[in-house]
Amino acid sequence: MSKVIYEGWMVRYGRRKIGRSFIHMRYFVLEPRVLAYYKKKPQDNQVPIKTLLIDGNCRVEDRGLKTHHGLMVYVLSVYNQKEKYHRITMAAFNIQEALIWKEKIQFVIDQHQESQVPNGNKYVSFEYKSGMDNGRAASSSDHESQFSAQEDEDDSNPNLLRRTTIGNGPPDSVFDWTREIDLELTNQNANNQAFSRKHWRLLQCQNGLRIFEELLEVEYLPRSCSRAMKAVGVVEATCEEIFEQVMSMDGTRFEWDCSFQYGSLVEEVDGHTAILYHRLQLDWFSTVVWPRDLCYVRYWRRNDDGSYVVLFRSRDHENCGPQPGYVRAHVESGGFNISPLKPRNGRPRSQVQHLIQIDLKGWGVGYISSFQQHCLLQMLNSVAGLREWFAQTDERGAPPRIPVMVNMASASVSSKKSLKLQDSSAHHHSASLDQINTAGRNSAMLDEYSDDDEEFQIAEDEQEGISQYEALEEEPGDKIDLSWFVGNLRYDEREKARDCWKVSDGNNFRVRSKNFCFDKTKIPAGKHLMDLVAVDWFKDTKRMDHVARRQGCAAQVASEKGLFTVVFNLQVPGSTHYSMVFYFVTKALVPGSLLQRFVDGDDEFRNSRFKLIPSVPKGSWIVRQSVGSTPCLLGKAVDCNYIRGPKYLEVDVDIGSSTVANGVLGLVVGVITTLVVDMAFLVQANATDELPERLIGAVRVSHIELSSAIVPNLDPS
Repeated sequence: MSKVIYEGWMVRYGRRKIGRSFIHMRYFVLEPRVLAYYKKKPQDNQVPIKTLLIDGNCRVEDRGLKTHHGLMVYVLSVYNQKEKYHRITMAAFNIQEALIWKEKIQFVIDQHQESQVPNGNKYVSFEYKSGMDNGRAASSSDHESQFSAQEDEDDSNPNLLRRTTIGNGPPDSVFDWTREIDLELTNQNANNQAFSRKHWRLLQCQNGLRIFEELLEVEYLPRSCSRAMKAVGVVEATCEEIFEQVMSMDGTRFEWDCSFQYGSLVEEVDGHTAILYHRLQLDWFSTVVWPRDLCYVRYWRRNDDGSYVVLFRSRDHENCGPQPGYVRAHVESGGFNISPLKPRNGRPRSQVQHLIQIDLKGWGVGYISSFQQHCLLQMLNSVAGLREWFAQTDERGAPPRIPVMVNMASASVSSKKSLKLQDSSAHHHSASLDQINTAGRNSAMLDEYSDDDEEFQIAEDEQEGISQYEALEEEPGDKIDLSWFVGNLRYDEREKARDCWKVSDGNNFRVRSKNFCFDKTKIPAGKHLMDLVAVDWFKDTKRMDHVARRQGCAAQVASEKGLFTVVFNLQVPGSTHYSMVFYFVTKALVPGSLLQRFVDGDDEFRNSRFKLIPSVPKGSWIVRQSVGSTPCLLGKAVDCNYIRGPKYLEVDVDIGSSTVANGVLGLVVGVITTLVVDMAFLVQANATDELPERLIGAVRVSHIELSSAIVPNLDPS
């Protein structure tokens, strides 16, 4: 067997002919002449799913950032220049891993180039470094130039720069403020560039940040547009870790950006450019001042010195029109510049610059200067938030996420004043913030049961005409008809609904990742394995066991339809006994899967693996602290009774069997009508071949009324 240069789990990324993207976890192995990937870690002489011969004609390209159901992955494409359609596209959930693979593959290619060509010429492509870019630091995200030389061309021209990445570069409308020093030195006569000379003065020091204000007055901007301001601070983290936080727009951002309310993807232009929708959370007289939102183009790149640049500027988009209840602000220029510093006491350090020049619009902005400045400082304080977030957390392995925009286009500009937010039970039509989040954060399917890596795959170059929205839609399938099933607890998707249930988004829960055995990282859970079809809320004078035997219940209906059901019966003791019963249905269990082993295993195995992840999104502080969000092996904490029927498995969970659980119940039951509770059920994965963990299902119950419980008829006759 050849020497292995590098190996590990990565993501197979691609698109099918219908335009839908897919990602699969695969084990990649890089050898001196071959890049291959396998479904599992190879043993003995296992045949790989696909191989690519590596020689001096190969290239590794940075495809940038791609979004798959809200999950962001960093994509690399490896191909032979003489056979461009024979390629391997791989991706990583974090940019550090992508950079390592890129470096290792490039090292192998370089070795072939040096050894195969006797006259010293190399199999490389070049880019002409034009006069307008002189003095510009080489960036690993700029696009390939039209002046690329042939693959056998000599490497002697000093103005030719070797390229290993692609991307369309920053849009013309986006001003790159991070290059202002170079522009000043090289373009002294460029008097048509409004920002060719920038001078800053220190305005104040706040929260450990230096806040600067631009001294230059710009004539063409409206009076309501602020001067550019930037915050400069030091964060004890690597540039890659900070960059991933800046790029994400999921729930983690609330922990360090106090001006963030909601963000989503409007359009993915390419791997380095995207159109985003962003709602601001500004606290300046919020009862009087209307909230602001933004639609802007975001461009990013990684420079050769290891620094990252993220730029943004407002723009209009047909799918992101004005939203009712919001004033559309305008970002003239802004972004982040993240640069590495020398480590101190063994800790990595990075300098973070955050620049904003914004017109918040509205009638009073040009006359109340304190409003503009207060909001700017609030936004710039995100740098301090980043510093404190990294100082206070060790959980840095989560992949960044960004929700996909759903139905945000206004009907027409002329009628925008008459638009009103409408309630709807459908995910993709709801305008409430939480429901938009739920719809946008669709799960990423890490399909471990599929061998169709190459089936229907099309080259990246053929995908430019495919709509990003079509690419991110769920693949149509033969879904279970939920109208077959009835439970006595009402189903309601509305945000403020009471005494009801709905399906909780799997990405609200963190589960063990594919590499958990090695690095203990956790990831958003993603799509459920089974569908929650009904919930029953029962009461009786005694404990209610084996409720699945009840005629007409969801488990019996599913059995008649040839479906399999897992029933979770949470039993709450007291003078009146209560049971909340959840029915999760699937068409069939996958043979050999962890779920199938749980269903057909013995009670000892089930007790060692049956896990619950609780959460209380809404409730008093004491209840939230008592319940927590730590996963719990229910089979070890309380008594669980397993009943295996012909087409179902029922798990009766006696919460009263634990004194600790009883104490928590005493708090919860007394205030149950004020609570919103999330619960996720899963089988714990311990071995590498069982990872990543997948949820059986998850539910959210809201403001439950004890009086709505009914007495069930458990007599089979």
